[in-house]
Amino acid sequence: MARSREVLMSDLENPFLTDGGMETTLIFQEGIELPHFASITLMQTEQGREVLRDYFRSYLKLAETYQTGFVLESVTWRASADWESPLGFSESQLQRLNEQSIQLLDELRAEFSDLQYPLLLSGCVGPRGDGYQPGKMMTADEAENYHRWQIQHLVQGQPDLITAMTLSYKEEAIGIARAAQSKDIPVVLSFTLETNGRLPSGELLPDVIRQVDEATDGYPLYYMINCAHPSHFLHIFEEQGEWMKRIQGLRTNASTKSHAELDESTELDIGDPQQLGRDHLPLMSFLNNMKVLGGCCGTDLRHVDAIARNCIKKALPS
Repeated sequence: MARSREVLMSDLENPFLTDGGMETTLIFQEGIELPHFASITLMQTEQGREVLRDYFRSYLKLAETYQTGFVLESVTWRASADWESPLGFSESQLQRLNEQSIQLLDELRAEFSDLQYPLLLSGCVGPRGDGYQPGKMMTADEAENYHRWQIQHLVQGQPDLITAMTLSYKEEAIGIARAAQSKDIPVVLSFTLETNGRLPSGELLPDVIRQVDEATDGYPLYYMINCAHPSHFLHIFEEQGEWMKRIQGLRTNASTKSHAELDESTELDIGDPQQLGRDHLPLMSFLNNMKVLGGCCGTDLRHVDAIARNCIKKALPS
């Protein structure tokens, strides 16, 4: 049974971990083919589903070690309507896989029911296009209409919240928030940042957070930054303000390379896991409301372990 918004907010008083870069781990380290970087394709077979279970089990054991909650993120980042044809799915198949992706997480939550802290099920929504480039930008209304289909089917699986990852401009974020609100489910919005700390659209993160909150009456639970190295965005916190309190999650990249460089790379850049953990310390001194810590491209269990080792005590409520 999904948690109510009130219970969810109470749960989020605890520190949470989440996983690392699933797709880069499975492709580069496990040798698993993921067409179009879409891990939803593994949901088609029992063998694929067991790969996903084993992946998440390793992180759930890490949460047990650090005595934290954990956000289980569904494998639906590339499972919205436009990916139906490129992935070779029918509409009904993609609909069913979205629902089943939440059910798989629910099975894992039952398997780890003895953990002391909450396990939250999140339905993951990705951008309509590329997470590194805004491409053809939608209006907020267009984004709401587009993303409502996937959110509707994720909700059928009864997640606790929706998390939208690698967003690159504010109109898509506004549309997703409104689509989630229309289905009465909490939503978290996570933005991609470039090496200059700006969104790929060129927008400033403080401005985007303020504008999205204004357009949605503050509906998002909180905001996150993902798919960027800490060195790319530490400087943006020089602009103090209420907007900083709204950033409560980080899923950072292992590599200091730009998105353009990463796109051209044929080998995985895992950076230095221990240094990545240390690089989070100055961020934590600014982000006093941090709730969720994990990784993005190039990160694996080693990176999230290092991040937790450096930061999790600082995330504990005083």
